[in-house]
Amino acid sequence: MSELEGDDEVVAEVQQEVVVHNALTRNALTRNALTRNALTRNALTRNALTRNALMGNSFTQEALRDPESRELLSFIVSCALPEGESFDVDVGRKSYTFSGELGLAPEWGKRRGSCDESCQEWVSACLLARVNYWGEHVTISLRGQNHALSSTKKEREKYDVPEATYFGNVFQDTQRRFACLAPGKRSIPRVCGNSLDDCVVDVVGDCNDVCDGPRHDGSFLHCRDREPLLELPCGTRIFPPRTDRYKSSVTVFLE
Repeated sequence: MSELEGDDEVVAEVQQEVVVHNALTRNALTRNALTRNALTRNALTRNALTRNALMGNSFTQEALRDPESRELLSFIVSCALPEGESFDVDVGRKSYTFSGELGLAPEWGKRRGSCDESCQEWVSACLLARVNYWGEHVTISLRGQNHALSSTKKEREKYDVPEATYFGNVFQDTQRRFACLAPGKRSIPRVCGNSLDDCVVDVVGDCNDVCDGPRHDGSFLHCRDREPLLELPCGTRIFPPRTDRYKSSVTVFLE
């Protein structure tokens, strides 16, 4: 039995559903929320995702006065921490609650926790998958090779329209934001609007060309940020220099 087939059996047995709303705006992710003027990348990833750690950093406290920074942090917490975990942050005279939902990086919320490269890639993929160009709430199904993204048969039957797979790292100095299209797709209107030009993600091609898979649940994994230059008769694909491969990716299905 192959590694993917064995993993698929586990997916089929899990009873949770990973169906979430998406309305993260492009600006909150890209314009200023992860810059020196707002949330500081290092202040987030090198420290625990907790009230004490956030409030213990003067730059973070100041950044959270910005509504877009609070919007981004709410999605970061939702992606990283599991359902049932939350914390309050005081900004001026108001208190804001940030709640976990998916649990892709639960270790980040532990005392003395931090977010390493794997954590950053999982949370980044989740954030990219939840961007909505129109700022609308659309229910989507998230799937991937992470136990937190396991799906039920009912969910897979209801959300059966493949959209795209998202991967990258938005916590780097230069954000890495990528997507590949589901086979047969030519656009991602939910995330990119009417055109792929100037999209929040760089669309690098068909997921069949740049990723491994699909798995039993339809998700792709081990995606690359470049399309192959050449495919040999034996099925081997030749990629260009400086091609990065991401272990963490999130595939979105629509209803």
